[in-house]
Amino acid sequence: METLRDILDAAAMGVFPPADGRTTVVPQHSHRDAGVLAFTAHSVVFTDEDPAWVYETLRAVDCDALAATMNARFLSALMERTGRGSDTIDVLTVGAPLPGEPQLALREIDDPGHPRVLSSRRRRDDVRVWAADGGLLVLGRGVAGRLEVAVEVAEDVRHRGLGRALVRAARQLSGGEPVWAQVSAGNARSLRAFQAAGYLPVGSEVLLSAR
Repeated sequence: METLRDILDAAAMGVFPPADGRTTVVPQHSHRDAGVLAFTAHSVVFTDEDPAWVYETLRAVDCDALAATMNARFLSALMERTGRGSDTIDVLTVGAPLPGEPQLALREIDDPGHPRVLSSRRRRDDVRVWAADGGLLVLGRGVAGRLEVAVEVAEDVRHRGLGRALVRAARQLSGGEPVWAQVSAGNARSLRAFQAAGYLPVGSEVLLSAR
């Protein structure tokens, strides 16, 4: 049986589920992570709930079938069913690993009190943190064990390319594997930084977190 990690690994290499308008339901990789991935004309729901319930609920959503998994009615039903909550629908991007060392001066730190680090440690395992002048880079293992990046740039040094440099550095610190990033669809500045650093959009994602 194809797993969520199988699907993500294939997408990182540009191989996507068939654009057939269907939905695939796979088990959660861990208790922490449930949610929905929407690729081009194919969705993946990762949950330990009964797949029959998922398909029945999707059929009851009164909208275009291609949009059903990201429809508010389905997501609300899924959250109620699982007792979980969600923040937003993100654009899911991935960057291939890069050779060489980051040209940005980085120092690895342990800063459990920083809000970005606290957020990452709630959502990820094996979190590592690097600081740069005016910025912070966080790498950790999130959904299905994929390597995920988050960055923070101080207000007084924005618009100077630091965000782009940080997310590019993540691709060089990845140890030879793809780096994933979830970016809010409305955060145009962050999306531009990731795209400029070579990250490609692969779909949209909603994560459901335990309350």
